[in-house]
Amino acid sequence: MRRPLRLAVAAAAILAIGLSATVDAAATRITDGSEAIVAAPSAGTIKLTKVTGGLSKPVFVTSARDGTGRLFIVEQTGRIRIWSGSSLLTTPFLNLAASVSKGGEQGLLGLAFHPGFTTNRKFYVNYTNLSGDTLVREYRASATNPNRVQSGSGRTIIKIDQPYANHNGGMIGFGPDGYLYIGMGDGGSAGDPGNRAQNKDSLLGKMLRINVNGTTSTRNYLIPSSNPYVGKAGRNEIWQRGLRNPWRWSFDRRTGNLWIGDVGQGRYEEVDRAVRTSSGAGKGANWGWRVMEGAHCYRPSSGCDRSGKRLPVVEYSHASNGRCAVTGGYVYRGSAIPAMAGWYVYGDYCSGEIFTISASAPTPANATRLLDTSLLISSFGENASGELFVTDLGGNLYRIDAG
Repeated sequence: MRRPLRLAVAAAAILAIGLSATVDAAATRITDGSEAIVAAPSAGTIKLTKVTGGLSKPVFVTSARDGTGRLFIVEQTGRIRIWSGSSLLTTPFLNLAASVSKGGEQGLLGLAFHPGFTTNRKFYVNYTNLSGDTLVREYRASATNPNRVQSGSGRTIIKIDQPYANHNGGMIGFGPDGYLYIGMGDGGSAGDPGNRAQNKDSLLGKMLRINVNGTTSTRNYLIPSSNPYVGKAGRNEIWQRGLRNPWRWSFDRRTGNLWIGDVGQGRYEEVDRAVRTSSGAGKGANWGWRVMEGAHCYRPSSGCDRSGKRLPVVEYSHASNGRCAVTGGYVYRGSAIPAMAGWYVYGDYCSGEIFTISASAPTPANATRLLDTSLLISSFGENASGELFVTDLGGNLYRIDAG
């Protein structure tokens, strides 16, 4: 079985060099009604600048978009650290090290700040507890010390049982609609033995959407009435299904389109794109797992039923460079690298490569390799102005700059 945070592959994976013939750097010109992309960025368009080291298995970095310029770095081992803009603060923003399960794909995995954080100070974390189950919990930043959590503020929003230790997903984030999205893996083992990703009565292998701005007598969240299974057979929290392990995903801050890096089984990695419409980005979409791995039949291995399944915007195989696990990224909306404007940036955890495709590309799209690194790329992240960062599971944080 493969894991997006698999340490055992590190030494071998980062030594491989070379570009698969499946990656095409051909220039494109595509218009989606909001922007025109003239030519693909080329290798050398970007470089990585080290921001800080000394981190313990960093798996995510983000901004509260509160005007402070701070970056919040999630350590898989259970802490959230703060980069002040000039230094890494010694005292953690939040320390859950005694509450999270550790090893493999478990741990503290996700962080999202409430859209109203500047006034309500609320933020949310996703982690696996000491029993290995997923918890999404709400906390508040201190009113007197913005670099610390308010003591006693934590409460559980949702708990999801995990049958195995891997494929936990972990990414959480607020969409342009103000709802909290939760990416859930299929529950683990290999091959989704319980077919949970397709099961509408299971929260595993899904993208969930909930409203954290309210409670009921039995839940610490509300169900958006426009969720696809409200009033129908299936769990009301489900927004999309058919995902294997959506380790990292994001919303394009300009268009609201949803981009998902879904880790594959043994042969193909995929990036999914859901275009935002009046009903939301990809309402009710079925991304195909375990019937399909990428655009290919998985179970059965041929002649599978593709009806109702959405194809990835881009996929790649494990045939070259030690590639093994996609790390989803972001559509670049910063200003420091004009050549990257409107291009989606993603990578592979094992090979350390960073790729890009046009945010407006047709399906299937061609990808350009921008950089080949020796990093264990665990995540990408954005600051308040849309500049991109990379976390290296080995303990470092990098900024993506113009090459």
